[in-house]
Amino acid sequence: MLTGEPYLADDPELLADRHRCRLALERLNAIGVADPREREEVLRGLLGGLDEQTEILSPFHCDYGYQIEIGARSFINFGAVILDSAPVRIGDDVQIGPGVQIVTPAHPLDPDGRRTRIESAAPITICDDAWLAAGAIVLPGARIGRNVVIAAGSVVRGEIPDRCVVAGVPARIIREHTGAGWLSPKAPA
Repeated sequence: MLTGEPYLADDPELLADRHRCRLALERLNAIGVADPREREEVLRGLLGGLDEQTEILSPFHCDYGYQIEIGARSFINFGAVILDSAPVRIGDDVQIGPGVQIVTPAHPLDPDGRRTRIESAAPITICDDAWLAAGAIVLPGARIGRNVVIAAGSVVRGEIPDRCVVAGVPARIIREHTGAGWLSPKAPA
């Protein structure tokens, strides 16, 4: 899994890692807002990287934790789910709305293949200053550029270039920023 190769989801080492993560998440999600130091201690022990002034609201859920890196001053709202079978890199000053799902694993389309419990995963990158609005879903292998806005409920796959607004299922560019200002909304395709 760590090398990007297909992996057995029920591998005993992976099961132990997910169990360790769930115990840490139970602790994190039970800590009150009056104890920010304890929350930060749990998050630093859980995640692969957590920069200063980042806030993650509970409930928060992930599979392993150690494959997640979050930059400075980022904010993750209530109910976020990050399935980190592959690395998830979240930049600086990123805003993640309530109920956002960031999902790196993929399963075979064929039911016989799914029964084998063999999965694959692809990394996700969310660059600086992105905003993922409520309920957005980010699929395996997505890369979201700098200064991107993902509209609520959108499903993101592939690469989203810098300085644009995307919306829909699948998400499509609806506005672009030239550096001098926002261009008019794009007409539907």
